[in-house]
Formats: sequence, C-alpha cells, structure tokens
Amino acid sequence: MAKVVAELKYSAEHEWVAADGSGPANIGISAVAAEALGDIVYVDLPEVGSTVTAGETCGEVESTKSVSDLYAPVTGEVVEINDEVVSDPALINNDPYGAGWLFKVAVTEEGPLMSAEEYASANGGEL
Repeated sequence: MAKVVAELKYSAEHEWVAADGSGPANIGISAVAAEALGDIVYVDLPEVGSTVTAGETCGEVESTKSVSDLYAPVTGEVVEINDEVVSDPALINNDPYGAGWLFKVAVTEEGPLMSAEEYASANGGEL
C-alpha cells in the first residue's frame, strides 16, 4: 500500500501540499498517484512567475503507462520549480514526498483539500 504522509494536505487529483504558513507551499504528487502511474519519465511544470489556480491544470506527468494532467491544489504565484525532478523524473517514484517535490507556490488561496486520513481512506493509502 502506498504511503500517505500525515502532515500534508491532499487534493482529490492526488497532489499534496506542504504549507506551514511561513513561506511558499511545496507541491508534489502522492505516492498513491506515483504507484498508479508506474515509471515516470517526463514532467512538465508551470513556469516560475506564472500564476496557478486551484483545481485547474498546470502541467503534465508522463509515465510509461499514460500521460496525466497535473492540477494546482492551491492558487498563487509559482516561485520555484524542482529542476532536479525535471532532469530526473524518476525521483517522483523514488521519493514523492522528499526529493520528488514539483514546485513551490506563494499561496493566496487553498483549493478543496483533504486531510491525510481522508485522502488515505478515499484512495487506499496507508498512514
């Protein structure tokens, strides 16, 4: 069973948000999504300085199985992208909550997010 990290919030589209209110929020995709996708071979992330809107597409994640849209779980300005994951998308499979983070957003508004417990219950993840 895929791991779900208790300290994070999750979107219905399988993105996670790490925000403590002291700075930009880290965004990534859950281990549940990474496992379902299989070997991730390409990511297309929003550009630094662009604005993302909660619930709207902001990029793509491509695996050997399929291409999936990446949805913004929050609204705000993209302040950083993870260049390492662009160069080595397998980081998402290997460490989705650490080195496999995708981008950081200066959040102006959160979209509808679930707690780790709600997300795990809905998606078969394990806390």
